[in-house]
Amino acid sequence: MNTSHRRIIDVHHHLIPPAFVQAMAVHNLSEVAGAPLPHWTPEKSIENMDAHDIATAVLSLSAPGVHLGGNEWEACDLAKACNEYAAELVSRNPGRFGFFAVLPMPFTEQACKEAEYALDVLHADGVVLLGSTDGYFLGNPRFNALMAELNDREAIVFVHPNLHKTSTELGLDTPGFLVEFLCDTTRAATNLILSGTVEKYPKIRWILAHAGGFLPYIAWRLSLANEMPHFAIKAPKGILHYIRSFYYDTALSPSPFAMAALRELVAPDHILFGSDYPFAPAVVTGIETKALAALTVLDPPAKVGIDRANALKLFPRFADPAQTGELSLANRTKQALAQPIEALAEKLRAR
Repeated sequence: MNTSHRRIIDVHHHLIPPAFVQAMAVHNLSEVAGAPLPHWTPEKSIENMDAHDIATAVLSLSAPGVHLGGNEWEACDLAKACNEYAAELVSRNPGRFGFFAVLPMPFTEQACKEAEYALDVLHADGVVLLGSTDGYFLGNPRFNALMAELNDREAIVFVHPNLHKTSTELGLDTPGFLVEFLCDTTRAATNLILSGTVEKYPKIRWILAHAGGFLPYIAWRLSLANEMPHFAIKAPKGILHYIRSFYYDTALSPSPFAMAALRELVAPDHILFGSDYPFAPAVVTGIETKALAALTVLDPPAKVGIDRANALKLFPRFADPAQTGELSLANRTKQALAQPIEALAEKLRAR
């Protein structure tokens, strides 16, 4: 079976389950960090994947997660509903989907229980954790029991940003997803290192969304913490060692500026493809894939790794190409028709 047109593994691809849509409506929420909640279906995801050579997408729930302002048990019920929905999609579409389970954060005890259920029973490929929830960043001691649970299972943790309360109080007329999301990821990653969490729980594999926010750019500055005894004790291998231990996805970051920084900072096999679909619409997926392919700051082997090989080291079960099928004539046609639209969108973006 010819699978040459389906090669990419997308580790940053969102699902929007019916239970989540209903819960958002109950709490009068219609936006995520300034972006309207997209109308999403699994069929739309597969259509977009087929149009852009994506073999497999690892699904995750985006911000604001499952704690929408109600109580602990409401968050638990929503997490379970979303995870069971995701597991069903994986079962119905072999090879096309994996999923990161969402947990009822910041409720640590219940998050541990849901992680156990999702990883052991639903066979999730990992978990998604927001950089902050209710003002608590990853690395806070209140989450130590969850970190221990994930460490024991050598879990993969996808860190996605949230909109911290302080980001909503700045008085800036700027959608949160443009800048503040990146602050949340950067703060979370920094706190994971400086709190000693990454050192204490070394078996967790961390993937940072959006090329790690600002983390690569400020890596040298952060390394000055090596000279501060109270941080040096918690990060004894050196700050840069821990920064380099993270994996980074390319979602909304396929520029030569961001990729050059990552190339200089981390091993080539620590960069993974991410689209951010559907919050980044289908046309953006096309722009991202073309931008990455055209980069001169990455050599061909590095690009092959980003597309697929690097993700397979984390998710070896996606290696079987027989599950992905071949690109249909209809989708090849859609791919061709989308090219002028993508070219126009990129021209507008690059002004």
